[in-house]
Amino acid sequence: QDGLKQCLAEFRQQLAWVERLDVTLGPVADPVSQSASNTDAVDPENDFQREMGFYRQAQAAVLEALPRLRKLQVPTRRPDDYFAEMAKSDQQMQKIRQKLKSKQEAMERSEKAKQLRAMRKYGKKVQTEILQRRQKEKKNMLNAVKKYQKGLSDKLDFLDDEQTSSQGNKKGSASQRTKKGPNAKRRYKNQKFGFGGKKKGSKWNTKESFNDVSSFQAKVAHNKGPGKAKKGGKKALNKRPGKRARQKMKNRAR
Repeated sequence: QDGLKQCLAEFRQQLAWVERLDVTLGPVADPVSQSASNTDAVDPENDFQREMGFYRQAQAAVLEALPRLRKLQVPTRRPDDYFAEMAKSDQQMQKIRQKLKSKQEAMERSEKAKQLRAMRKYGKKVQTEILQRRQKEKKNMLNAVKKYQKGLSDKLDFLDDEQTSSQGNKKGSASQRTKKGPNAKRRYKNQKFGFGGKKKGSKWNTKESFNDVSSFQAKVAHNKGPGKAKKGGKKALNKRPGKRARQKMKNRAR
């Protein structure tokens, strides 16, 4: 003990408290019991009691040292523009950022792949439903045809249904294209030339023309006039000769 005291006296320096900042106090008073807790009463095996003893002792030191620092005009709070160097370097933080970015991109790719699989699955489902509906319609039509062939039914409604189903899209598109009234070209021609008006009706038959048979000619009507050849008789005189006959006539002329 004497040696320890001698060593302590050798390296002890007589410095001001602001240079040493040493505070030796017991735990702060318990707010529940309003009394300082005895260190012997703390069970060292109980983690909660032990940590609470450390906390109250540090609290007592703060309550003692903070007013003394303020009295000595020593700042005790960090300024707002204080810059603290990070424990890790910028290169290490850049690696961490790249790793986080790669993880985010991988998650986005996985989400896109899930959406594509869901869309393919839905497309296959729709395609399967369409094929099943077509097969069902075909089966119903074949059954109706068989019934009609066997004479069990005299209705041909299935043919009309097939035509309407096949031409549904065409009719819809045609109805969209059709317009009421004439187009611009037809309207311009109607304005320029008119609608023609009512014809004279010279070729129309009347009661008088129907009863008048004076201009009727049997030979002309029955193909017996002059210049007309009889059936099985001589050919008409003004008929053009054949190709071989024309060649013979050319050879004779030479």
